[in-house]
Formats: sequence, C-alpha cells, structure tokens
Amino acid sequence: MEYILPILLFVALGLIAGILLSIFSKVFAVKQDQRVYDIKDSLPNANCGACGYSGCEAYANAIVKDGAKTNLCIPGGDKVSRKISEIMGTSFEDVAERKATVRCNGKCGAVKDKYIYTGAMSCAASNMLYNGKKECTAGCLGLGDCIKACKFEAIDIIDGVAVINREKCTGCGMCKEACPNDLIGVFDDDKTVEVICSSHFNAKETIRICENGCIGCRKCEKVCPHDAVHVVNNHAIIDHDKCTSCGDCVEVCPRKCIHRL
Repeated sequence: MEYILPILLFVALGLIAGILLSIFSKVFAVKQDQRVYDIKDSLPNANCGACGYSGCEAYANAIVKDGAKTNLCIPGGDKVSRKISEIMGTSFEDVAERKATVRCNGKCGAVKDKYIYTGAMSCAASNMLYNGKKECTAGCLGLGDCIKACKFEAIDIIDGVAVINREKCTGCGMCKEACPNDLIGVFDDDKTVEVICSSHFNAKETIRICENGCIGCRKCEKVCPHDAVHVVNNHAIIDHDKCTSCGDCVEVCPRKCIHRL
C-alpha cells in the first residue's frame, strides 16, 4: 500500500505534464504556410543540393518565404517548375536541363596499372594509396563512389571507367561531389562535345601511361572556328559558353579523346 500512492502521484504528474506539453505545443506552434508543404511534395526529395539549398525542404521554404526562383530544381525539370509556379501563382520559368559527363577514357587496356588493389571498394579509399592503382593518377578509379552517390541509377562502370547514362541523368551533380579526382563535369544538356580526359601530364608521359589521353597537340585549338578550345597545362579545355558543338575538334583529335556525348 505504501508504494501505491507514490506510483499514482507519479502517473498523475506524467499525465499533467503531457497535457501541458500538448497545450503549449498548440498555443506556441509556429504556423507553416501550406504552400511549403505542397512545394516540398512536388519536389523529387532527392536532397541533392543542385538548387543551391541544403535540401528540398529548405528550397521550398526559400521559395515561399524569400522569393527564390521556381525553376532551380534541375532533377525535377520543367514538370516540377510548372507545378511550383502553379502553387505560387507565378508565371512558369523554364529549367535549364543539365547532364553529367565523366572526363576520363582510361578504359581497361588503355591505361597501365601500378599495382593490384585489394582494399575497400571505394574510390576515396583507393585514392589515398598512391593516388590509386592506375599509372594515370588523374583518371577514373572505377570503384563506383559516383554510383553510390547517384539516386537516379544513371551511372555504370563499363570497362573500368564510370559512364553516365544521359537518358537517366538529371544533372543533380551529386556524382561530381563524390568523385575524389574531380573528373565529372555538369553541363547544359545542349553542350554535347567534351574532352574525355583530365590528365595534365606532358605529351611524353601521357603517351606512356594512357592510349586515350590528351597530349595537348593544339590541333583542336587551331581548327575551332569559335575560339572555344584552348590547351592549358598540357590539356585541351572547351569553353562551353563559346562552343556550338560543331564537332570540328572531334574530327581532328589524333587521340580520339574529344567526344560527342
């Protein structure tokens, strides 16, 4: 009997505390604009950060509270932008679709190996051991960190190198963030010519370690009618603001490292 009263008192206090918390939560609750919920539900909820915000909820809040643009969700594309515009009662703004590209063509047999790697199946881990097993330390490590980062199943390892499926790619850029060698570029969808190599070794060294690497011969630079290609640090770089995807550089590249995507 002596234990019943304390137990009942403890239960009563718990009930009172629960009731008070429930009342306070309703009285002091910060009312959320319903449009935030509607916009968040319209977004892909990949939380990729391509919009420039930390996640889909943060972007939804920014649209409603800060007047952020309604066309920043690249993975959602025009469909999502149109839906958000309807919710906000604003005019539709087109989304600039983007695609990722892996700038490496160091496939199996094209690039030499320094050693046999038997560690964790991670590019980041492999890169910590003498910059990976390949002689070209600027190339794709082929262990799939980008695949793990991609939420749209748009990447495969083919012949030892990561390859983007452009039909599935949303241009979110999460694969770019995951690549320890910064090999992945994200460009506007209409930019369809790129140098598929990231090596900055001189010509002699590039020829030694990779059959498909850029040797900085400047043939692409000389033939480009729009001054969109320049060799910088032994490596051809395309200025996508100037490039018209004419393909002249693709045709003259002796190493076939400039591709139409």
